[in-house]
Amino acid sequence: MANSKRLAQALQAVEQTKQYEANEAFELIKQIAFAKFDETVEVAARLGVDSKKQDQQVRGAVVLPHGTGKTARVLVFAKGDKAKEAEAAGADFVGDDDLIQRINQGWFDFDVVVATPDMMGSVGRLGRVLGPKGLMPNPKTGTVTFDVARAISEIKAGKIEYRLDKAGIIHAPVGKVSFDTEQLVGNFRALIDALQKAKPASAKGQYFKSVTISSTMGPGVRVNVQRLASSSAE
Repeated sequence: MANSKRLAQALQAVEQTKQYEANEAFELIKQIAFAKFDETVEVAARLGVDSKKQDQQVRGAVVLPHGTGKTARVLVFAKGDKAKEAEAAGADFVGDDDLIQRINQGWFDFDVVVATPDMMGSVGRLGRVLGPKGLMPNPKTGTVTFDVARAISEIKAGKIEYRLDKAGIIHAPVGKVSFDTEQLVGNFRALIDALQKAKPASAKGQYFKSVTISSTMGPGVRVNVQRLASSSAE
């Protein structure tokens, strides 16, 4: 009951029809957050693309300049020297067939999966279990690479992946409520810039249909889309 009361108060603080400037929006998100834990701040960007068309998919990765507020647990599929390189770079788990077997048995104590290209023949068999969780390595997000040290370094520094869902929306975290407003805005702009650069050539009309930010438990706050589009234009 206490949470629903706090949510009602938070909802009252948000003008539903207003599109806030980014700084103002993140200030408000921080003010109305009420959970007893450090909530994640997430962006939901509705894009003017057709998610059913293959040439209008939006997918990629971006390193948030101020990190995500948590250190990702990185699993690397590699052999020989590349396995040693991954261990030296700070990977949490490194292996090949042994890890494939563990995952097939239901183990998922990791956040990001990296694989060297020569391992993808074996890792591909995990598609049915890793795919639905968004954990399958992909060249587009830099997680299929021989440069495992760089991949691990970027992920640990705050690299996130983004992917268009069936409703044409990108959901991505940009930090924690405990972050300074400037840090949240900096991460937010890095994400928006990455989405702008990932705009499909075949997409017509308004690209950013709506952009809403929210904390884990809090209500959504809409951000000025026109200002975003002009500040992120090429």
